[in-house]
Amino acid sequence: MNNEIKTSFLFEKVNYRILLIGIGVIALGFILMAGGGSDDPNVFSDAIFNFRRIRLAPTVVLIGFGITIYAILKNSGTAAIAIEKEDSKAGAPAKPSDRLVEEQPIKNFTNKKKK
Repeated sequence: MNNEIKTSFLFEKVNYRILLIGIGVIALGFILMAGGGSDDPNVFSDAIFNFRRIRLAPTVVLIGFGITIYAILKNSGTAAIAIEKEDSKAGAPAKPSDRLVEEQPIKNFTNKKKK
């Protein structure tokens, strides 16, 4: 018998692409926030209060977080199918008791005191 455990990724390829795009948008927002300081500590620069650093960059960061949340919550469109171990010779599915641990049904446990 082939006791090989089949593994798969948590998300589909599309989800990972959207997640990387979201991380890139967040990084872009933080890059837009950078700068605006003064070289001389005795001189105050109003450049830190311009539109790019106060309005645009935080909005871009929030949009990036929204994209990453969407990537996590996006359903792949294919229904989750239970993966069972197969007999390598016959190709028939194994017994329900041979299923992977994650796919076994959860039993209802009750705390009854034994007398």
